[in-house]
Amino acid sequence: MRILLTNDDGIRAPGITHLFEALTDSEGRFAGPLPTPSGGSGFEVFTIAPLTVQSATGHGVTFHQPLMVENVQVNPGMSGIAVDGRPADCVKLAISNLWEEKFGKGARPDLLISGLNSGANCGINVIYSGTVAAAIEGAFLGVPAIAVSLHMGKGRTRWDVAAARARKAIEQVLAGGLPGAHECISINIPITESGGPMPEIRVCPMNTHGLEDSYERRQSPSGEPYYWSTGSGLGFKGCDPGTDVDLLKKGFITLTPLMYDLTRRDHLARWEQRVAGRS
Repeated sequence: MRILLTNDDGIRAPGITHLFEALTDSEGRFAGPLPTPSGGSGFEVFTIAPLTVQSATGHGVTFHQPLMVENVQVNPGMSGIAVDGRPADCVKLAISNLWEEKFGKGARPDLLISGLNSGANCGINVIYSGTVAAAIEGAFLGVPAIAVSLHMGKGRTRWDVAAARARKAIEQVLAGGLPGAHECISINIPITESGGPMPEIRVCPMNTHGLEDSYERRQSPSGEPYYWSTGSGLGFKGCDPGTDVDLLKKGFITLTPLMYDLTRRDHLARWEQRVAGRS
């Protein structure tokens, strides 16, 4: 069993390095017993992630410039491949080329984990998130995927504790076996500035209210106006009870199943009638 680990903060970001450490032993295998569908245990974790920060790049992909790749030794225990592209690029390239080049013809990841992201991806932020985009791309291509994000506070982040909580949440997801080939799970970890007991996991829908966008008008040295985003990223025009935003702010770990099919199936018949002139 092999796990593709990726993110949108860059291959050297603290979230991915701490998550790799929480997931693996000294040989890069999933540390601790975890049953696999074949009855064995242990997962090899291999990292293919963006070379630079790609936060909030959404599901963009690269077509008109080359995707440069580089084998990197991030720290003494973690190596991987850095792709000079976006998160979805990393996943597409990994599944189409890089995985086979490393593990042999026909090889594919058994599971994709994207994160640990610096910042929550709850509510409609899942649309903007490169972390979630990487997971959705994996699911679209038939690899079960889990996106994991951390709600950042104003104090010092305990990345080690956050990564340990992310690992436990992933273990609970995998306890009954791998998700389906096209399933995508989004997990958000609440603010982690100290230790303490593992927060409870709540399965919930995403909050669908818009963000409270705000921009500050400024002036360049040459006198030209420009605007700088001043929104927090977690200020919403509304928050429905029981949604991911509501529960995350209350200190729960949230788990939301996502899908990439954007079709409004409940509207198909109405539009069929309209275009046929029967409305």
